[in-house]
Order: sequence, then C-alpha cells, then structure tokens
Amino acid sequence: MTVSTANTSIMPTPITPAEVRYIKLGDGGRWAKSSLEEGKVAFGYHSIPHDACQTEDWSKVRRLLADRKSEGAKTAGVNEVAAFYEMGEDCLWVTFGYGHLWWCFAKEEVVWLGEWDDGGPSRYRPTVDGWRNTDIHGKPLKIANLSSNLTQTANFRATICTVGAQDYLLRKINGVTEPVVIRAAETRAEMIKVATDMIRDLHWKDFETLADLIFARSGWQRSTPVGETLPDVDLLMEQPTTSETAFVQVKSRANQAVLDDYLDRFRRSGYDRFFFVCHTKARSLSMPDEPRLHLFEGERLADAAVKNGLFDWLVERSG
Repeated sequence: MTVSTANTSIMPTPITPAEVRYIKLGDGGRWAKSSLEEGKVAFGYHSIPHDACQTEDWSKVRRLLADRKSEGAKTAGVNEVAAFYEMGEDCLWVTFGYGHLWWCFAKEEVVWLGEWDDGGPSRYRPTVDGWRNTDIHGKPLKIANLSSNLTQTANFRATICTVGAQDYLLRKINGVTEPVVIRAAETRAEMIKVATDMIRDLHWKDFETLADLIFARSGWQRSTPVGETLPDVDLLMEQPTTSETAFVQVKSRANQAVLDDYLDRFRRSGYDRFFFVCHTKARSLSMPDEPRLHLFEGERLADAAVKNGLFDWLVERSG
C-alpha cells in the first residue's frame, strides 16, 4: 500500500472535526485495500435496507436486528448504522491498515450496492479527498510510532466507535508535538550539555573507562586482552551479532594530523569500522562522510554516554 503524501508547497491547514469515529473496513479489514485505494468508507450490515436508513426509521432497523442476543447489542447495532448515515462531512473517519493510521472526511452521500452478501460491502460513502496515512505535513503516521492509547481502538470488535484518545489523535494528524515530548526533549538537551561538561573534566583513566563502557553497552566486545599494547590501535572490537570488526582509537588530545594518521592506519588494517574517540581536540576535527567512519567528541560523545545509561556514572566520577 503506497504511503500518501501531503502537498507541502503551501501551508497546511490543521483539521478541526466536529466528530471523530473509528471504522473497521470489513471483518478482519477485508475491504481495507479497495476502500483505501478507491477513496471509499465501506460499510456492511447487508440485512438493513437502504431506504429505512435514509428515512431514519431506526425502530425498523432495531427490529431487523432481533437476532442479536441482548438489547445492548441491538442498541449498539442501531447506533453504528445511524452513525454511518447521520455523521456529516465534518466527521473525521479513521482506521488502521498496512502498518499505518488512515484518516479521511466523507461526503454525506451513501451509495447503496445491494443487500446480497457476496463478500463485499453493502454500501459506502465517498471520501472528500481520499484516505491519507500521513499528517498534514506529509509525515507517515506509522502504527509503531503511535501510543497504544490510540492503536488499541483497532481491537474494537464491532464496526464503528468513538475514539478515546481523540485529542492525541488530532495532535498527531496536525503534526503537533506532544507537550510531554517537548519537555522531554528540553530535559535531554540539558542532560547532553551537562554530560559534555562532566566528560571534559574527567581524568584520562576515567575517560578511557567511559569509552570502554560505551562500546560494551553498545554490544561491542574486545578482541584484544585488557592491558595489551598494540602498535597501531588502542582497542580492537567485534560485534558478535553481525561479526563486524572495529578499529578503535581513544585519545586524550588530538588534532587533525593525529586523526588523519590513525585513519590511514585503519584503512590499511582491513577492519570494518573506525572509531576515533577524543577527550580534548586542538581544533575542529573532521572525517570523510563514510558510514563506517565514526568520530566521537564533544556533544556526540556525551549523547552516546547518555543513550547507554552512563549519566549517573559520570555524576559519580564528577562528585
């Protein structure tokens, strides 16, 4: 299923629906592909005639649902049919499929297909502008990146229901960052700044230990014994899962000439990756933009330390 994209050449307008409804496009989503591709909001209830719904004869609809086991089940069925027919064009419809959240607005027209159940829907509402699986800025709305408070709606066993996490849903579609995420980003940025300062004040031996811990917690294992001195490199590492090997150089101080020298040694070593970890740089350091070359200093080194749960370790060494 192709991911839809927004027209980002103009400023997108946030959506402000009057109502929000989740709809399951057929049992097990069997109508999802055709509905999403053709711009339709498909609906079943084949035993319920179109004319009764058009005239809003909900008493008749209830009688036609007499085979349902309870009065509550009958009421739920009537409510679903009524919602499909009565919701206006300002109702936001959402569904899940192909790893994404999809949303649309539907025209008020209901197209009747027939009461026979041949595996397809009995009726549908055309969408106003198709189904979309991106926010208004064009960012894909991947289920994996959404809160379970929203995605659990897909477990609803019937066809149409309200959405509990409505405010969250609208923020995601409108591309609005969650307030708690903004706070978290600000807090993390401050942690990186503090970690950078703490690393800068580390004793050289503690700095070596920090580098060793970062690699160990990232899944790298030493392939050289602790304390063994090698002529061209500080550490040789191996990634057991991928069998990649790494040439690691940890320096208390370095300038571009030192970095270039070790980069040349790496290229002659036959190892897969090169890591250059620097405590204090004389001037700005740079390396070619290659996926297998990694320079860790300053905030990037601090970021690696924080990601690997070493902030408290830095605090202890700084106290």
